[in-house]
Amino acid sequence: MDREYARPLDVEALARTALMSSGHFSRSFRAAYGETPYSYLMTRRIERAMTLLRRGDLSVTEVCFEVGCSSLGTFSTRFTELVGETPSAYRARDHSWLEPLPACLVRVALRPVRNREAATTRSG
Repeated sequence: MDREYARPLDVEALARTALMSSGHFSRSFRAAYGETPYSYLMTRRIERAMTLLRRGDLSVTEVCFEVGCSSLGTFSTRFTELVGETPSAYRARDHSWLEPLPACLVRVALRPVRNREAATTRSG
């Protein structure tokens, strides 16, 4: 999922690869990662979107589709939940302080943290 974040999520295929039923896979995934496969994938997509928005050469809509989301509304809602501001506001903000940092530190410093309560109440 980390590398193929832009592709549609197929829990059935992931479960087959893990030699599990989809229900058991989803429960095991949630136990291991603290969120459903869908929530995990959306977090990876938002991370990538943050990078693309900081670059500034793509519109919010282009970023939405580039990271594999098919709905601008859902993308914007999830982005705002995880990052704390809209994609447009994030894109417009000054990110120059990140330029001297290596990419690995930027990823760690800006990694979105999903609210565990929201992750447990949302199915996916």
